[in-house]
Amino acid sequence: MGFYTDQVVPRIINVACGVKAAEPLRRRVCEGLKGEVVELGFGTGHNVPFYPPTVTGVAAVEPSDVGWRLAGDRIRAARVPVRRAGLDGQSLPFEDDSFDAALSTWTLCTIPDADTALREVRRVLKPGGTLHFLEHGLAPEEDEQVRRWQRRLEPVNKRLFGGCHLTRPTVDLLTNAGFTITALDAFYEQGVPKAMGADSLGTAVSP
Repeated sequence: MGFYTDQVVPRIINVACGVKAAEPLRRRVCEGLKGEVVELGFGTGHNVPFYPPTVTGVAAVEPSDVGWRLAGDRIRAARVPVRRAGLDGQSLPFEDDSFDAALSTWTLCTIPDADTALREVRRVLKPGGTLHFLEHGLAPEEDEQVRRWQRRLEPVNKRLFGGCHLTRPTVDLLTNAGFTITALDAFYEQGVPKAMGADSLGTAVSP
């Protein structure tokens, strides 16, 4: 699995996450970002074109060397400075209260310990800093049939897509980490099977 995880998965994710249908969602989640931003799971840089002019710099947390190389053209075309500044969302190499905002898109599903990662984000955000999130996870409670499919598919999905979970409860993870959710839109992505496309898009504030 080492070669597959290191060399193949970043290329699969680059294609899967680069579809045109995702661009309006990326634009929405990036709205309102400002100042110095830490981006968890930078991937291959598909959010870069959607950073608003109010962003002054981005610290990209990305463990994959292949993913970082694939992001090269987007980084060079960025309107703001983007630097690779960390490899592990569970242990951020930054001082407390370092950032004005954080960005996470389809990332919490793959981090082994999402609770620790979110507490790290809170630590490095300034008081009142915002986390902009777009995550897929556990389907709404009323959709038990979708949830059953998520539980069935999750073991295979994790093997194919770098540890990607389908059943993580995004809202609960955020609130348990101490964030206050200030905006939330829960929906199914168009053109994606419901089991893999139950999304939560919004913003959360760190006290």
